[in-house]
Amino acid sequence: MKEELEKKEIGIQGRSVVVPFLVGGLVGAGIALLLAPKSGRETREDIKDLAVKSKEKVASTIHKGRELYEESTTALSGAIEAGKAAYIEEKERHLKSA
Repeated sequence: MKEELEKKEIGIQGRSVVVPFLVGGLVGAGIALLLAPKSGRETREDIKDLAVKSKEKVASTIHKGRELYEESTTALSGAIEAGKAAYIEEKERHLKSA
């Protein structure tokens, strides 16, 4: 139960940083394009290029996020297993000495 809660907390923390960052970047880039003194054709081309680049950045960020999640999950699972093993070992040692 505690392990599931910790996994959820890791996921929530990761999302709370990544999503606002991406949204802010996209909004800022969109505003910059709309305020630039260019022709309609140039602006449309810039928006198209921005959309392609944004899609690539989002895909890259999602991939990095998944890798980080996998690494964190693996490390957390290892730590939990080590803690369980240490607990069992200490419990057995305590029972033998009692």
